[in-house]
Amino acid sequence: MSIALDEARAAALRGEVPVGAVVTDPEGRIVAQAGNRTRELADPTAHAEVLALRAACARAGSERLPGHALWVTLEPCPMCAAAIGFARIARLYYGASDPKSGGIEAGPRVFAHPQCHHTPEVYDGIAAQEAAQLLRDFFSGLRG
Repeated sequence: MSIALDEARAAALRGEVPVGAVVTDPEGRIVAQAGNRTRELADPTAHAEVLALRAACARAGSERLPGHALWVTLEPCPMCAAAIGFARIARLYYGASDPKSGGIEAGPRVFAHPQCHHTPEVYDGIAAQEAAQLLRDFFSGLRG
C-alpha cells in the first residue's frame, strides 16, 4: 500500500485527486502502478485503478488477471469496481472508504449485485487514515 500512497501523492502534485493503485501478481511482485490522471489525459476513465489494470493486462497479454491483487488508496467507484470484476482480480485491498462515490461498501455495492460475474476477496481499511488525510489535505487546499 505504501507504493499506492506514493502514487496518490504524485497525483496530488499533478493537481489530480490523490488516488493511487498497484497491481501485484500471484507471487506478490508489482506488475503495474498508477495514480489518477483524469485531468491530465482529459479522460474521465483515467482513474488510478483503471490505468493500473490496463498496464497489468498489457503486460500479461490478457484482459484477465487471475490470482492478481489490486491495492488502491480509496474505495473504488462503481466504474472501477466493474473493471476489477471484469479483470478477474483475486484480491482487492483498499484504504479509505468513500461514502459519497464508492462502489464496494457504499453506493451500488457492485460485487453484491446479482449481475456481477466475479467478486474478489475484499480487504478494506488498509492505511485508511493516511489515505483519507491525503484526500482531506488535497480538497482543503482547493477550498482554502
